[in-house]
Amino acid sequence: MTFENLSAGAVLPEFHVSAPAPTEPHENKIHEDDLARQYGFKGGLVPGVTVYAWMTHPVVEALGAVWLERGAFEARFAKPIYYEEPAVIRAKIAAKTADSVTIEVAAHNSVGEVCGTATMTLVTGANPSPPRTAEYAVAPVPAERPLVTRAHLERLKVLGTPELDLTAKAAADFITRFGETLSLYAGAGAAAHPGIHLDLANRALDRNVRMSPWIHVESHGRHWSAARVGERLEMRGRVERLFEKKGHEFVEADLLLVADGSRPVASIRHTAIYLLRKTA
Repeated sequence: MTFENLSAGAVLPEFHVSAPAPTEPHENKIHEDDLARQYGFKGGLVPGVTVYAWMTHPVVEALGAVWLERGAFEARFAKPIYYEEPAVIRAKIAAKTADSVTIEVAAHNSVGEVCGTATMTLVTGANPSPPRTAEYAVAPVPAERPLVTRAHLERLKVLGTPELDLTAKAAADFITRFGETLSLYAGAGAAAHPGIHLDLANRALDRNVRMSPWIHVESHGRHWSAARVGERLEMRGRVERLFEKKGHEFVEADLLLVADGSRPVASIRHTAIYLLRKTA
């Protein structure tokens, strides 16, 4: 399928997938059955990063590498999908013009409920200029992470910068974790899976403070280039906003993914509940 062959209203092929139960303990205990049940869930939650990775599958299948190089995304996670639960990713072309396309995606659980939604866009004309990497400072991640508090986040002007050497093995491990089947991500110098972007966005938070349980609820952003296997990735960022809603405490981070120290890969606004409201 190519950009030219897409038409408004077209339904893209479904993606059927599930996440196996983790064999290693999670630092974030919301992904483990015992604590998740204390907060009213049926079991451990599949991370939002994984659900997002699933939702990119029909988009990349339809648009190819160009979306990884210059596409935009908005993703929200409203309900949980549980480990070992069959999920279905459904997507359709919401709008199409001569130089742009918008794809609406939804992640459904085993009973058909919509648990995650995303709007993915691609404009083939001129893109805005990427942000300057120098505007996002690099800082070491703390050797001893403090327990998260609003007061600490208010003082945290620059987030410690998590890094990832995207070796072939590291890239393959992510592909396995995401249940990805597209050949686009295979081989030396292949494009990095966009799920890796949001995994590093999570690390920009949890490598700076100790949080458990916490929940990733929303991300939106834009790609400036495709990251590649063999590159060193770093997620630079800062705390943009803190707010309370329905008893939950939220943090929004303003992030820039950079490859090999100089090339902007993606701008991301990443929102999470860092402190869940008290349960009865």
